Amino acid sequence: MSDQILPTTPRVVGHRGAAGHAPENTLASLKKAAALGARWVEFDTKLTADGVPVLFHDDVLERTTNATGLLADTTLAEVQMLDAGLWFAQEFRGERVPTLDAAIAQLSVLGLGANVEIKPCPGVEKETARTVAEVLRAEWPAHLPAPLVSSFDAGVLATVGNSAPELARALLVLKIPGDWQARLQDLGCMALHAQAKHLTSEQVAAVRGQGYALRTFTVNDRAEAKKLFAWGVDAVISDFPDRMAFEA
Repeated sequence: MSDQILPTTPRVVGHRGAAGHAPENTLASLKKAAALGARWVEFDTKLTADGVPVLFHDDVLERTTNATGLLADTTLAEVQMLDAGLWFAQEFRGERVPTLDAAIAQLSVLGLGANVEIKPCPGVEKETARTVAEVLRAEWPAHLPAPLVSSFDAGVLATVGNSAPELARALLVLKIPGDWQARLQDLGCMALHAQAKHLTSEQVAAVRGQGYALRTFTVNDRAEAKKLFAWGVDAVISDFPDRMAFEA
């Protein structure tokens, strides 16, 4: 754990860029987050069939592109032909699925920090973790705050820890389990990211009391954010970071 370069995130992090305003996990969404005043964004990473990390959430293509099938069966060349914006709004027609390389280059221009979630397709968990870690190591701009890597998958976090121990890591959970501290210690994680609707003030106090950062998702209501900050959460991850600007 001591090897990690620990980033200090702002209190508001844009979810999948600014997913309430632009198609999630696209360069347009990253740009929108920056335009709204966000200083950090969160996005999802998966591998194409030929092993290239791209920004994408689902295992299937149909929710956020004009294609059907599995991302894991689709090559980068095929992925880059898809429309990843029209599903959201006409103005985003032609928006593409970006590679992690392209996203990092855009972050560099925008001056945005990032929480990089690794959300592997089934069966390629370790390969995804290693590949994303390698790209972050090789491509991350020195002028940006160090990235934060998160995942629901314990094996992914363990692999990142072995491949790139300097990368700060956070465990994602829907509900905080009773053995949360043992899990964080086993994985060398310095933070817990928990779903907001299941959180209690007692859990926040327990996690923060042991010296771990606690960030929560997905918070789109201003009053809810105010309550969570009063409980002591370090940050909220929001589709609408502009709504939370008073806490940024």
